[in-house]
Amino acid sequence: MHGVLIRLLDTGHMNRLRMMDSIAENLMVIQQRVKGLAKNSKEPLLVAVSKTKPVEAILEAYQAGQRHFGENYAKEIASKAKDPRILSSCPDIRWHFIGHLQRKAVNKVVGVQNLFVIETVDSPKIAEALNEGWKKKKTAEKLKVMLELNTSGEDSKHGFKADEVVEAAKFLKENCDQLRLTGLMTIGSATNSLQNVKPNPDFLTLIDCRKRVSEALGFNPDELELSMGMSHDYEHAVEMGSTEVRVGTAVFGNRPYPPNSDVGDSEVNQRDSPGSSGEETAKRFAHH
Repeated sequence: MHGVLIRLLDTGHMNRLRMMDSIAENLMVIQQRVKGLAKNSKEPLLVAVSKTKPVEAILEAYQAGQRHFGENYAKEIASKAKDPRILSSCPDIRWHFIGHLQRKAVNKVVGVQNLFVIETVDSPKIAEALNEGWKKKKTAEKLKVMLELNTSGEDSKHGFKADEVVEAAKFLKENCDQLRLTGLMTIGSATNSLQNVKPNPDFLTLIDCRKRVSEALGFNPDELELSMGMSHDYEHAVEMGSTEVRVGTAVFGNRPYPPNSDVGDSEVNQRDSPGSSGEETAKRFAHH
């Protein structure tokens, strides 16, 4: 039989997802769904999350027309970006870094060829480190970044709180001349998605944050991307106005994780980080 059709329960967070043999077919199905659900004339960008997947899978997706790929780990994105097969066969590939970024890994990530955007700026310190790292490249083009928001308030996640986002955006504008803010990103609560909560409160929070940042910085809201929605909830995210969805499992299939790996998982929605206390939050911008 050509392909295997798995019908998942139509609970809103996943309509019928087709897990077939071909990555190209999976991409086609997802792109058709995204295009059909898009509220605006601008079709949301599909980022294929290729973390832990082999280069061969990226090559197959690229050959099917996919150009934007998301990676979570500094070592992995650096290794894949300089792989001879990627360099020779994927000249137009665009890398999105979507995992938790540590300061010690900043130079490795900013050195990635065809780096398109870093979506997970979650502290002033990381913003400063990226600014300094990009400055060393001595390029006229600014590094595109997004602010990551912890919209669900879960301790397991990184990201600014909703009431910090305006101050974080102002910090970028005033202190990071090498960075260009292009949008906001969130990993919503898995519970809200799996329980088919509509409208998703995490997505509503991100939309409100974009409005407040736009007003504070004098942006047109449409200038700021909304990166929200993954394999299990991308359809609802698009319905709510997402301009970028990050889809991995629905494109490449399930992925195994090695024991004790540092999983900054934009699909599984788990990260190894304690939430910040009120005192810690107050200190984040205090030294500036």
